[in-house]
Amino acid sequence: MPYLAVNNLTKNFPGGNGNGAQCIFKNISLEMQKGEFISIIGHSGCGKSTLLNIVAGLDTPSEGRVELDGKVITGPGLDRMVVFQNFALMPWMTVFENIRVAVTAAHKDWSVKKVDDWVQKYINMVGLTYAENKKPAALSGGMRQRVGLARAFSVEPKMLLLDEPFAQIDALTRGTIQEELVRMWNETGSTVFMVTHDVDEAILLSDRILLMSAGPEAQIAESVEVAIPRPRSRSTIIEQSSYYVIRNHIIRFLVERAHKEVTV
Repeated sequence: MPYLAVNNLTKNFPGGNGNGAQCIFKNISLEMQKGEFISIIGHSGCGKSTLLNIVAGLDTPSEGRVELDGKVITGPGLDRMVVFQNFALMPWMTVFENIRVAVTAAHKDWSVKKVDDWVQKYINMVGLTYAENKKPAALSGGMRQRVGLARAFSVEPKMLLLDEPFAQIDALTRGTIQEELVRMWNETGSTVFMVTHDVDEAILLSDRILLMSAGPEAQIAESVEVAIPRPRSRSTIIEQSSYYVIRNHIIRFLVERAHKEVTV
């Protein structure tokens, strides 16, 4: 059985000017295995983030269903943690407190010391020991996103959902955090589903990349395997000949094929 099974999802939104419902995507099906890292790429408006929100339990499909580890998803839960591009930190809490609130919610039976030790472990993992008593306003964008990642990983969710998590971070910091994400993923064995517009980011991080056609009635047009050996880094991946084959294939899809009728 697949770890995550998305079965025939369709999402409709009310149309403007009384024109009836608009179908954003139609009959979306996909499977993920435990520990897999999958990214999804497509033009704006094709429903990538909506699909992620349905998997997260933050939205509901018009048709179809999602199962995680054999259970149907009916709402949000701590077995799925989302990292958003806008960081979504509690501004009145310190770094330590932002992570602690998630750990406490996930492990209500843990002692105060066990919770605090666990929080400290993940603060150290993202290199923010020196900033653990600072509030988000005193942190850079990259540091805030490290807090978001630490909070998400600290709960040890069955699935980590990333919605363009590096979109608001400068290019140099983005590269550093991408590599930290890979390290944390390797250490925890999490299953990761990421929405991104960044082709290079998707190739660096993913086992597979799903290409989504343009909406309305968007579909998953293709699944591209990233058969580049791990560990990968930004400085060495460009030396792989298959890197350019994959990159050119995805760019060509986005430029030439995404708006055409897709036959699956």
